[in-house]
Amino acid sequence: MRPHLPTFLLSLALCTSLFAQAEPAFDTTSLKTQEKTITTVLEKMPNSPNLLSRRGDMRVFLGDFPGAISDYEGMIALDPALDAPHWRLGIAYYFAGEFAKAARQFDKYHAYDGRDRENGVWKFFSQVRGEGLEAARKGLLVYTQFDREPFPSVYKMLAGEQTAAGVLEELERKGLQKETQVVFFAKYYAGLYASVTGHKEAGLKWVQEAVALFPPAAADRGGPGYMWQAARLHAQQLASELGR
Repeated sequence: MRPHLPTFLLSLALCTSLFAQAEPAFDTTSLKTQEKTITTVLEKMPNSPNLLSRRGDMRVFLGDFPGAISDYEGMIALDPALDAPHWRLGIAYYFAGEFAKAARQFDKYHAYDGRDRENGVWKFFSQVRGEGLEAARKGLLVYTQFDREPFPSVYKMLAGEQTAAGVLEELERKGLQKETQVVFFAKYYAGLYASVTGHKEAGLKWVQEAVALFPPAAADRGGPGYMWQAARLHAQQLASELGR
């Protein structure tokens, strides 16, 4: 999703596969250091939405979803105008298993930005986890404007009009297979869709391949982008569910 608060951009750098054999442990040392530093500053400046935002991000990346929710909700308490644009709060709710709250947060964001299909993708997965596939399809947000690749194809997949493999095949047909960010999102969301429609092995493979497109140290803030961190967390969850 487009960041309307602090910016999180995926690096365009390529890397060799991090998951060719087995998924290596992600080094969280930098994230823990940043969280500790921000916490120290927050003790002196407790009413800083920006500091709460930054610590909330670190907590998401570290898997402390209740802590992240507390920080993100704290931002909104200080400045209610931050509520509707706060898709990151929706992601924190999702990973915390609060799927109804996540779906509502993505609904709020849709009223704020009705063009960003990635927000609709996250609402769909929130509803799948909370209410099932049929309800999620009925609740798909409506988009009338082109967003960006590969999201039109991803959205057709969610609606049942395209297979997960078909999303990846469409990259080839459109000549997008060398567009690293496009491939990242296609593999990430195709993998998530596969995982919730009975194909967890294929889902894990695609999500791992998405994560492997970018090296962990490719960008600032402890990683190469917010959505890369989300994909990394999903890869860990799927691997755990499969007993890896």
